[in-house]
Amino acid sequence: MRPLYGKIAALVIFGAYFLNAALKPHEWHLIDGVNLIFHEAGHFIFAVFPQQWIEIAGGSVMQVLVPLTVTVTLLLRRQAHAACLALLWTGQSLIDVSVYAADALKMQLPLIADGLIHDWNHLLWHFGALRHTETIARSIHLSGLVVIGLGLLGGLLLSFARRPETYRPAGTRDRGDTAEG
Repeated sequence: MRPLYGKIAALVIFGAYFLNAALKPHEWHLIDGVNLIFHEAGHFIFAVFPQQWIEIAGGSVMQVLVPLTVTVTLLLRRQAHAACLALLWTGQSLIDVSVYAADALKMQLPLIADGLIHDWNHLLWHFGALRHTETIARSIHLSGLVVIGLGLLGGLLLSFARRPETYRPAGTRDRGDTAEG
């Protein structure tokens, strides 16, 4: 089995970036700006529901749903290695959400404008779960780390996998093969 060096290189670059972002979740990374756009769009999209808590939850939901949708789309298009790279983004987005959730009691993170509702404070208060803030935030964080780990493991395995276009079951011919040999 020959390794696919381009896939390994992509995995190392994306893996290093997303691991750095995961290990330093309180620092700003370029991907955080992308996540923020989808987070804010989620509030707007989920505003069609009559319950305010759904609109508020829509930010975090959309922030994770977009990279997850990219991952699933790539899988459906049989681009498994690229899906593993998108899975890194999904995991990092979960870790971003965990930081916001962990801030539900102290509410010290800067919001995009003054006077806005702190999503996670409101959600956990609404469901009577503020006392479980730390457990919830840690669970989301751990989920993000597991998703990143799965993306790295899958990407590594696929980097050493046999290429589908070079695999032919015994007794079959390639389209370019002729009857003469």
